[in-house]
Amino acid sequence: MGGFYIGKEKRARRAYGFDEVALVPGTRTIDPDDVDVSWKLKDLTFDIPILASAMDGVVDPGFAIEMGKLGGLAVLNLGGVQTRYQNPTRAIEEIIHSSGEEVVAVIQRIYREPIKDELIVRRIEEIKEAKVPIVVSCIPQQAERFGAIAQRAGADILVVQATVATAEYSSLTKEKLDFSKFCRELSVPVIVGNCVTYETAFDLMRTGIDALLVGVGPGAACTTREVLGVGVPQVTATIDTAAARDDYFNKSGRYVPIITDGGMRTGGDICKALASGADAVMIGSAFARAKEAPGKGYHWGMATSDENLPRGARVRVGTSGTLKEILQGPARLDDGSQNLVWAIRTCMGYCGVSSLKEMHQVEMVLAPAIKSEGKFFQQVQGPLKGK
Repeated sequence: MGGFYIGKEKRARRAYGFDEVALVPGTRTIDPDDVDVSWKLKDLTFDIPILASAMDGVVDPGFAIEMGKLGGLAVLNLGGVQTRYQNPTRAIEEIIHSSGEEVVAVIQRIYREPIKDELIVRRIEEIKEAKVPIVVSCIPQQAERFGAIAQRAGADILVVQATVATAEYSSLTKEKLDFSKFCRELSVPVIVGNCVTYETAFDLMRTGIDALLVGVGPGAACTTREVLGVGVPQVTATIDTAAARDDYFNKSGRYVPIITDGGMRTGGDICKALASGADAVMIGSAFARAKEAPGKGYHWGMATSDENLPRGARVRVGTSGTLKEILQGPARLDDGSQNLVWAIRTCMGYCGVSSLKEMHQVEMVLAPAIKSEGKFFQQVQGPLKGK
């Protein structure tokens, strides 16, 4: 057993996040234009390995359409304001303009409004008209009902997302979602999350899921780690679950992509996630800063509306540029938050790899001083920020 004792008969192992590691350049370099950053989910191929999180401050039908046109995926939350209100803009504006003291209560009240099946269909149809991929999300308790509706309406991918997802769930009063049965009955790919360990990832893959979200509590608006004390830093979580993916592939011949979800602020963080074994990444706060984002520079976690134990905060991230600038440039900021795709391409070129599969093999070093070494004047003056 790895790790070391942190007390009598209690062992722990060290886990690492993005700020503690760095990637080592390769023995050759490649023109960034010549690297392939596409990834696959079953029979679907996507140009860039980036998804926008299913958060109401980030994704609405308009944002999903723009994201799809730029080669990425934006996940629409079927449990959010878009499916509760005919005019969700009013609800979003109320959340944005609430004081810090009242915002949690306001969010809880707004999310008490029942979800309407006809609005699920309408939002999917709005995206469908633009002929871009349609990705929607729900929690496990809603999956059977919403999955059937979404599939009939034309959704291309369904995400079933919980704070912590496992293949085994025990409750004396609530029904368990049988992932094996659910995936067999649905004809569209199913992405499930979230998890952070090898064993859980392997067990979930055995149920027949098509991709796995990795990350518990790393998001900018998530407070799960503070409220519950639960989570594993994203580099270690991604490496462990990617190992499960590879072992499962060797045993079954079926490849289940890993999607690192949350905790990435910059292109460099995304590159480290890919080098840790991710096939794609899901990010929220970076896109909450887009002019097209419905939250207008505000971002709040999906669990903020929990009546018993809210695990999210409304944060102001500001608006820094258009979605195209954030994804594909040209960058107008020097903090790594824009032109994320070119950052991936350039990093891959420096590391001498031409595909995401090769990126998984890039050497990594422990480097807790990677962001501070020689950066005195940057730390004093601070990074250039968006308005």
